Amino acid sequence: MSLPDEQGTKGVKTLGIKLRPDVHAQLSFIAQLRDGTITDEIQIAITTHIARAKDDPELRSRADAVQAEIEREAVARRDAIATLFASSPELPLQADSSNETSGRPRAPRRAKAGEVSPDS
Repeated sequence: MSLPDEQGTKGVKTLGIKLRPDVHAQLSFIAQLRDGTITDEIQIAITTHIARAKDDPELRSRADAVQAEIEREAVARRDAIATLFASSPELPLQADSSNETSGRPRAPRRAKAGEVSPDS
């Protein structure tokens, strides 16, 4: 079960793995019985492992949580970029007849002791 020559090696990652001598001997024997190579056997094992992982509900749940976090981060980054390059200022100028208008945004007024704030 070798890879067809038309696939070539473009885009293929090469890994080096360490096997105990007894595992290597068993894997070599299995490959020989199947008229294949150790590489073929390792690829079969990896494909099987990935297929089982796709059906693992705990792994799926963790993947969903990671995907949700990625989406939250993406929204936050998009918002940051949009805010940075927005054409209108984030803080509008406030004109107040009792204060001079200096062209800068005014800080929100704090409630005095015993006074109810306008936000509550």
